[in-house]
Amino acid sequence: MWRNNLKKFALIGLLSVCFTATAGLEEGIEAANAGDFETALKEFEYLAEMNYAPGVYELAKLYEGGFGVIKNHRKAAELFQKAVKLGSADAMFSLAVMHEEGRGVKQDKQRAIELFTQAANKNLAAAQFNLGVMYTNGDGVLKDYAVAMDWYEKAAASNYTLAMFNLALMYYEGLGVEKNIEKSFIWNTLAEYNGNRQAAKSRKLDEQQLSPSQVEKAIEKANKLYWRIQEKTYFPGSKID
Repeated sequence: MWRNNLKKFALIGLLSVCFTATAGLEEGIEAANAGDFETALKEFEYLAEMNYAPGVYELAKLYEGGFGVIKNHRKAAELFQKAVKLGSADAMFSLAVMHEEGRGVKQDKQRAIELFTQAANKNLAAAQFNLGVMYTNGDGVLKDYAVAMDWYEKAAASNYTLAMFNLALMYYEGLGVEKNIEKSFIWNTLAEYNGNRQAAKSRKLDEQQLSPSQVEKAIEKANKLYWRIQEKTYFPGSKID
């Protein structure tokens, strides 16, 4: 009986800590967005001392940008690394960018790939897109269009506009996949729905190579796919129909 009560008290204490941390994070972000970096710094430093990953990540961003503190890329990288160890996908992405560019840390494309991959496996769309670009260009890895396609599609499934646009380009050029103007049209249409002007121009080029009936069917497929993505019922590799 005593042990059960201890477990209950421990659970209540844990929930209280999580609630406090979440509230502090929200207050810090709100303060930062309002330009009150002094308050934001206090909130994020407190959360970092608690080893709360989102708080460590936000504190790193202050040092990276020089908001409320002297800009210090090395300090930012150290904090991002701490947040990475605590499981923050956002920190994995940010530290990957720093390694890719050599800011605050030694330039290391292999380490950047490792971190992008970790973040991508946590379903961070920006990391998935970046991996797609790196595999497309052979930047830090062997060029592999098929792998690039996989990462683009995963990011596109999370409604990541640039990944949709790049998917269209891959289908248009037949890179890593059989050339398919209809699918190029579909992905360009989705990127256009999200406001990408380049995709709108590319979609018009696709349309010139399709018959009116093909365009009609492609628009129907694009609309269905768009809502599947919005409702999170589209998964990479799923049939587009």
